[in-house]
Amino acid sequence: MTKALRFAAGSLFVGAVVLGLKSLAWWMTGSVALLSDALESTVNLATAFAALIAIKVAARPADANHPFGHHKAEFFSAVLEGVMIIIAALLILREAYHGFMIPRVLEAPIEGLLVNGAATALNGFWAWTLVRKGRSLKSPALVADGKHLWTDVFTSGGVVFGVLLALSTGWWVLDPIMAALVAVNILWSGSKVVKESLSGLLDEAVPEKSLAKIRTAISSEASGAVEAHDLRTRHAGAVTFVEFHLVVPGTMTVFDAHEICDRVEAAIHKAVPDTRITIHVEPEHKSKHTGIVVLA
Repeated sequence: MTKALRFAAGSLFVGAVVLGLKSLAWWMTGSVALLSDALESTVNLATAFAALIAIKVAARPADANHPFGHHKAEFFSAVLEGVMIIIAALLILREAYHGFMIPRVLEAPIEGLLVNGAATALNGFWAWTLVRKGRSLKSPALVADGKHLWTDVFTSGGVVFGVLLALSTGWWVLDPIMAALVAVNILWSGSKVVKESLSGLLDEAVPEKSLAKIRTAISSEASGAVEAHDLRTRHAGAVTFVEFHLVVPGTMTVFDAHEICDRVEAAIHKAVPDTRITIHVEPEHKSKHTGIVVLA
């Protein structure tokens, strides 16, 4: 089992524990805000399962039907997570509306908040772990799952504040109002996750920082070539795809051109790990006098 798969499996266990604790907190208090928190945790559990399946599929090697691999499966999982976040927010808004129309006095609020706090602490630790490990492993599914959990942590913080405010003032209507505010925040977070995931599905170029590293590697290691142009990049899960045209003198032998390509590929791999590189070698008359300047 890969590291990414182990963390995805861990999310299932953590999600089940957090859901149990938050459901207990809602049952103890009858708070609409705590119910909204528990509803979001059901989504956490579902998306953790989706992330586990996506990472498992993405780890499959390339085959005849998928010559570029299965890396994009993780983006589908991330999009699903964003959609599920939005659905959870809409469910919370519905419960908040009913609670606003008929406010109710909370039962055992302190005990319920303590239980909810324990769930939030566990969620916060796991969210931090997923985002950090997801980025190091270049796993969009783990990063999206971690960001999703962070929204849950902030949600829980708002819920605690709202319940404490309602408890101290006796204005029980503040409970559903806080749930509604939390739902709006979740909607915004869900839309961001969907947007970021769709960029991967639409073959968006790598970030400017990575692109600069690739350009520098080509420029410094392509000595003997004339120029490099038509650089194209995209990312799919943990893999970065790099394609460009390398112009060499017309009199250069195939062996020498291949040596340049080997140097450039090694430099790119060092600068940006997990890359798949395609270099199209062209004769000098194909020069465009644009693109990447090759250092002598």
